[in-house]
Amino acid sequence: MLELVGIGRRYRVDDGEVRALADIDLVLPKGSFTALVGRSGCGKTTLLRILAGLESPSEGEIRRPAQAGPLRIGVVFQEARLMPWLDVRGNVGFGLHGRLPRHETAARCTAALDLVGLSAFAGAMPGQLSGGMAQRVAIARALVLEPEVLLLDEPFAALDAFTRRAMQNELVGIWQRRKPTVVFVTHDVEEAVLLGERVLEMQAGRIVGRENIELPYPRDPTAPEANRYRRTILARLMADPAAARPEPAALS
Repeated sequence: MLELVGIGRRYRVDDGEVRALADIDLVLPKGSFTALVGRSGCGKTTLLRILAGLESPSEGEIRRPAQAGPLRIGVVFQEARLMPWLDVRGNVGFGLHGRLPRHETAARCTAALDLVGLSAFAGAMPGQLSGGMAQRVAIARALVLEPEVLLLDEPFAALDAFTRRAMQNELVGIWQRRKPTVVFVTHDVEEAVLLGERVLEMQAGRIVGRENIELPYPRDPTAPEANRYRRTILARLMADPAAARPEPAALS
């Protein structure tokens, strides 16, 4: 379990500070799938970067379970960001280089590529891949670390509708088999309802709503109950964002 307590994030600007996050209190149960939805610029990616350890909060703390080693975290971004000089297998195994015996790295890469359906393309170069295939490689690169927490920042936003739906179903299948704790950032309410066990709604750096999605997988986005969840979440997100916006902080 991960617990965020009073998380805030401020950025220094010329005439003071901008507060990107304020008063974030959140519990992420082990093995859960949480979708984080909101407008562009509402703080979703900042929160994800703090969870990933890529940024530090200005206030508050993240409480992690007591364990022998550091928490294993995998991150998938909107762009695949593959290294063009490495083949698919090389990209997937890059994060393990020098950390594991060669045979174990090879076994993990094979297993991860099998999970995302790319075993036959292990020797392909990034320039030979479609957008959907490149994102599969990016997901495999995260999975090869055997993450306890998997963070995804709008990973399917640039894909066509058909590929996006296939990737959404594939991600749910991987989560159900591996059971990492997943946090999935999106600006698409339908996608949030399709994927998340629960949906957290963000406005102006704050969590303004929470919805448990009590629908079985795989989900039909056209089903009446899915539409009810979508309308409820949209109504909260379409409310005046000024009501949730933190006061500007003076620079001390």
